[in-house]
Amino acid sequence: MLSRRGFIGSAALISASAVSGRVQAANIPEAPFMEKATMQPPLHPTSGPDYNPVVTLNGWTLPWRMNGDWKEFHLVAEPVVREFAEGMKAFLWGYNGQSPGPTIECVEGDKVRIFVTNRLPEATTVHWHGVILPSGMDGVGGLNQPHIPVGKTFVYEFEMKYSGTFMYHPHSDEMVQMAMGMMGMIVVHPRDPGFRRVDRDFVFIMSTYLIDPGTYLPKVTEMTDFNMWTWNSRVFPGIDPIAVRLGDRVRVRIGNLTMTNHPIHLHGHKFNVTCTDGGWIPETAQYPETTTDVPVGAVRVFDVLADNPGDWAFHCHKSHHTMNAMGHDVRNMIGVSKKDLAKAVGKLAPDAMVMGSTGMAMGEMEMPMPDNTLMMMSGSGQFGPIEMGGMFTVMKIREGLARDDYKDPGPYKFPKGTVAYEIEAPNKEAPRQTGAKEQITKGKGGKPMDMKGMKGMKGM
Repeated sequence: MLSRRGFIGSAALISASAVSGRVQAANIPEAPFMEKATMQPPLHPTSGPDYNPVVTLNGWTLPWRMNGDWKEFHLVAEPVVREFAEGMKAFLWGYNGQSPGPTIECVEGDKVRIFVTNRLPEATTVHWHGVILPSGMDGVGGLNQPHIPVGKTFVYEFEMKYSGTFMYHPHSDEMVQMAMGMMGMIVVHPRDPGFRRVDRDFVFIMSTYLIDPGTYLPKVTEMTDFNMWTWNSRVFPGIDPIAVRLGDRVRVRIGNLTMTNHPIHLHGHKFNVTCTDGGWIPETAQYPETTTDVPVGAVRVFDVLADNPGDWAFHCHKSHHTMNAMGHDVRNMIGVSKKDLAKAVGKLAPDAMVMGSTGMAMGEMEMPMPDNTLMMMSGSGQFGPIEMGGMFTVMKIREGLARDDYKDPGPYKFPKGTVAYEIEAPNKEAPRQTGAKEQITKGKGGKPMDMKGMKGMKGM
């Protein structure tokens, strides 16, 4: 729900050095705030060039107002509480009530004026990642502008010269502020409404956190050992499904402000990468993929024809990135009998569960959990546990969805005879695969080979 928290008051005083007298404090637009963590309806244009608006996974588009020929937005940098999924919340920093902040959406050629009010406990700035603009508006604290002091508002003014997909984030105490969740997406639509137009347009940004079970604050100095891999600061099963009408041309825009790359994979379809944060890729340079790697600090956009109905997994293909709250120092215990260990541990901790001897699948088991954390694998479908987490959701392709209907259409109704099924196993045991070492110690006809002179070979 969008809410109005009233005027910013004393925090709305504008630094004279930032605006050079062009705008007065009384002219600041109110800042809208979002309280929900579910995808909000697209914000269709009411004036100016036509375009098909984006929808943000578990997010929203920042409303604006027209002031003459300027499109005005208001971002408020502030501490926020973000629910990653039901059962876990994090104390983050973000914009306008959420982390990541709302999507900024405009049109190629728009003159934009973005007010940024700082309600953080330290100074900040905003860098408009990928946007071509004057140097003094680039947002690198100390280099291009003064840092925005606590309680103050600065104004950024520039023209959106090029259409495409970009990001915004601080360049002030960047390690801490980005690790705390300060980021968002920018979508600039082509002025020509027919240029590569699609039917549905989705956007989200990737971020990562290390939050120990029972705690709420991410560890901002972590570089590699994260346990929450998020899309728009949500993890599966808390990530919105992507509802698509059969036959739609679909665009998915992905920003990456994590500390590693992410190979993003869509099941059941092939797609073309059509845009980066550097601009549109010529059609002659595109080629089909089912997985596209999104580097750190980059944007990848792909277009797909949704011509295959069903429920299709959409996820990062680094398997540890589709898990929640996992520990990185857990030993592999597959094949190890834990019967005696379970008895000993049970005497000390009756609620403990010894796991891992047959794998880590948790299925539908219930077990005690620490406060404010999530199961490593979770979610369920019509056939049972999905056993996923982190960067995972489902693209649901259905016939007959209305234009702006992005609600979860529920489980797919599989046509008869199209689901994998079980058959009766034969009574006799299947032939056993011969081991590699056994194969190389036998010659033709299964006779033993002469092993003389082979003692120095590795692996023997």
